Amino acid sequence: MASALSLSRATEKAQSTDDERWSDALDRIPSPQSPASDPSPPTADPPSPPSPVEGAPDDAEPFDAKPDLVEPSSAQTPKTEPPAADEPPPSSTSASSSDDDDGPARKKQRSLSSFVSPSPTSAPATDAAPMPPPPPTTATATAKKPKKKSNNVWSKSTSRKGKKKGKSGNNHHVAAVEDTVLMTPVPRFPDKTDDTPDAKICLSRVYKAEKVELSDDRLTAGSTKGYRMVRATRGVQEGAWYFEMKVVKLGETGHTRLGWTTDKGDLQAPVGYDLNSFGYRDIDGSKIHRAQREKYGDEGYGEGDVIGFYINLPDGALYAPKPPHLIWYKGQRYVYSADGKDDPPKIIPDSEISFFKNGQCQGVAFRDLLGGRYYPAASMYTLPNQPNCEVRFNFGPDFEFFPQDFGGRSIPRPMIEVSYHGFDGKVEGPTENGISEKTS
Repeated sequence: MASALSLSRATEKAQSTDDERWSDALDRIPSPQSPASDPSPPTADPPSPPSPVEGAPDDAEPFDAKPDLVEPSSAQTPKTEPPAADEPPPSSTSASSSDDDDGPARKKQRSLSSFVSPSPTSAPATDAAPMPPPPPTTATATAKKPKKKSNNVWSKSTSRKGKKKGKSGNNHHVAAVEDTVLMTPVPRFPDKTDDTPDAKICLSRVYKAEKVELSDDRLTAGSTKGYRMVRATRGVQEGAWYFEMKVVKLGETGHTRLGWTTDKGDLQAPVGYDLNSFGYRDIDGSKIHRAQREKYGDEGYGEGDVIGFYINLPDGALYAPKPPHLIWYKGQRYVYSADGKDDPPKIIPDSEISFFKNGQCQGVAFRDLLGGRYYPAASMYTLPNQPNCEVRFNFGPDFEFFPQDFGGRSIPRPMIEVSYHGFDGKVEGPTENGISEKTS
């Protein structure tokens, strides 16, 4: 009985000693992590200690069945760097295999690199696979289709091969740059004239609108269906000059605008339409310039009245622009400027234009005229299906109403004394159609 009691005490002591040893060993082993899909996996019970052998002596040591202890450093799951923001997520196969070996799923944590853009020098090196190359762009991916040749023999080729100009920065063999000049097309031919040195001043057949009709002596002009202009063959650019114009016929719907114009005045418009002409209207005796009417005379004029035209250009030749230099280029007449700049217009001091009605001065109409050559001009108007409105020029020396008093102004000379001046400029160019250009 005593031996049985001592045997049970020895067995209990051995069991308690084994429990303590197992608990110490289990404390040093890290807790296994279950897969993400199974948050609470069943834990295996520790193996029971071996039962004592019958017949063993009382003082014999119990069977020491120690398990193979695993070092904590080797049993721990290795830490992995969180994937970078630009790395692709792992595949499902690798995720499932890692889930079998790893512990319970941890909360997703975003790395600091996702909030702060990493610099190229401080970016951490990872063992992840390199990023795949970007997909090719549309321009490179799409192959160019070959151009289909046209069989139309009548169409011209649009190829620009060999005509492209190289950029100035890349072309190191640029030819010497030639001097550039300014060429302005000339709407009319200022060197063309129907005046001759033996002729006297009269109305020009060249510088008139097409619808204006001239008399045989080229002193009477008539027009209908809208305002159109005609000017004299000679003009003045210096001194005081005078001529007269008589309103021969107005009719029921006729009107006139009479005055002075430069060589740049528009012949298809009335006198006073632009900057280059100055007019006197018959309706209310107003003056007109740049198409703007202003109150001038006390009353208008009508059929049978004689209008006198006075202009004074003291030392006007000093303020006249340089004569144009015309060149002939590719069948077109151009004005040539050596320095690429036109001379600005200059105002003639104390210059003026005044109008007289039947010998009575209507006052100074315009002052401070620009330098240039001024020609006597007239424009007439009637409605359609009406007889022509006609005026007749008188360049002197016998005037009907020559003013007796010019109010302290310079005494003018009659326009009949204006000498032939021809074309003041220079014309040069190659031979065209067998006829060489003249130089004057």
